[in-house]
Amino acid sequence: SNMLDSADVRATARSLAALGADIQIGQDGADWRVRGCGAGGFKPPKQTLDLGNAGTGARLLMGALAGSPHPVRLTGDASLRHRPMARVLAPLRAMGVEVQARQKDFLPARLSPPARLMPVRFRLPLPSAQVKSALIFAALSAPGVSEICEPVPCRDHTERMLPLFGGRLRRTQLGRGWRIAVPGEQALRAAHIPIAGDPSAAAFALAAAVLCRGSAVRLTNCMLNPHRLGFVRALKRMGAALKQTRARRCGGEQVADMQVAASSLRAFVGTPQDTPAMIDEIPILAIVAAFAKGRTKLAGLGELRVKESDRLQAIYDGLMANGVRVRRGKDSLEIWGSEQVPGGGFVRAHSDHRIAMAFLVLGLAAERPVRVDSAHMIATSYPRFFADMRALGAQLDGG
Repeated sequence: SNMLDSADVRATARSLAALGADIQIGQDGADWRVRGCGAGGFKPPKQTLDLGNAGTGARLLMGALAGSPHPVRLTGDASLRHRPMARVLAPLRAMGVEVQARQKDFLPARLSPPARLMPVRFRLPLPSAQVKSALIFAALSAPGVSEICEPVPCRDHTERMLPLFGGRLRRTQLGRGWRIAVPGEQALRAAHIPIAGDPSAAAFALAAAVLCRGSAVRLTNCMLNPHRLGFVRALKRMGAALKQTRARRCGGEQVADMQVAASSLRAFVGTPQDTPAMIDEIPILAIVAAFAKGRTKLAGLGELRVKESDRLQAIYDGLMANGVRVRRGKDSLEIWGSEQVPGGGFVRAHSDHRIAMAFLVLGLAAERPVRVDSAHMIATSYPRFFADMRALGAQLDGG
């Protein structure tokens, strides 16, 4: 319940249905029923699975397919076909999965599982919840115990959700991070999962409320997962009037309501250690920084270059087009903020939903309107963005 009925989720669901899962969606699009196939129960799909723009869906599905008895071919749209998949496919190869893919392991790719999957011991070279979760899914079908080490902690939704389906794993401290041990050959059971509100979607309303004079907004059911709250922590350090109320549990996660009001902001210095907890919110954080007094520094942003677009370049270009002084490094940004941002620029979103939404929010608070070249791709992650923002009083054309 409370599912996000977005293009990415629909693309993932279509692929699972092609593998034999029975998926029924309620009239409101928020309540879904999934009848699973059981361990090793995927059927051979009749055609290539097209994940569209769903990078998370593609990578998690690769892990789930490691224990499938049938070869499967995956592809995606032009953007997804240029996103790195080697980070997932390399450890899956170590488990015995045969992979045929384009040069540098870009999609399309064909995965052929071995007769018997091998357990894996893998240390994440970069903090990636998608790689970690894919390997957890693969480990469920392998004999013995697989171990995944994450030196830098990242999102842990899979670890929190798996026990709700009867799954078993063990986490032990590993320096700042964790060692995750997953016993293999597990059978999961069905469960009712209420989904907590997405912090990445909430970030746009939080930012708009902080930046637009006279605003005050309350958001309900916001997830408080510490690995997803980097943007909220940054807002507080910048002086935002933000507080949490009614803390409670939902689907294995802590949630609360958030109240936020227009605030005078100061610059923020973010370290590479801060970045994993707000990697998807860097575009909207850059917009907030444009209105904060002083020089904001953000570091450890190299991962932005391999998202739906080169987000580091897109943020730089968009801020420059709207009169904001900004400097771009190889994996960093410096933004000189001011309470008055000229705006009036034209922003190329490069078919990236988060770039489009971030610069539309900039237009709400800038002195002149901001134009974004296209916004159709926003439906991949937040189909109600325009409706929700207009309900809060935003003046947005298009959408």
